[in-house]
Amino acid sequence: MFLLVPLGIALFVFIGGEIVLHLWNWLLPPLFGWRMLTFWQAIGLLVLCRILFGSWGGRGSRSNFRRRMAERWANMTPEEREKFRQGMRGRCGDFGADAPASESKA
Repeated sequence: MFLLVPLGIALFVFIGGEIVLHLWNWLLPPLFGWRMLTFWQAIGLLVLCRILFGSWGGRGSRSNFRRRMAERWANMTPEEREKFRQGMRGRCGDFGADAPASESKA
């Protein structure tokens, strides 16, 4: 088992790099005129995307955030919920409200 884990990680990185390399070189140079990637650039791009858009495992912060917020919402009274909604509307605007007549589409 001790030897299989590093081998599995290396295989995953190799396959991921190859997939990124081939997709990039197949799509982006013909469509946008961008340069082709090398294997190591594809690995770097894969790591960069993982840092920017993914997580590194662990506790699953996105799903935990949703679960915690659902629990908090369930424990709020109707008055607390309305106060929370008003606070969010003050910070973010009222996304669910209809646009005023002066801003209607032509």
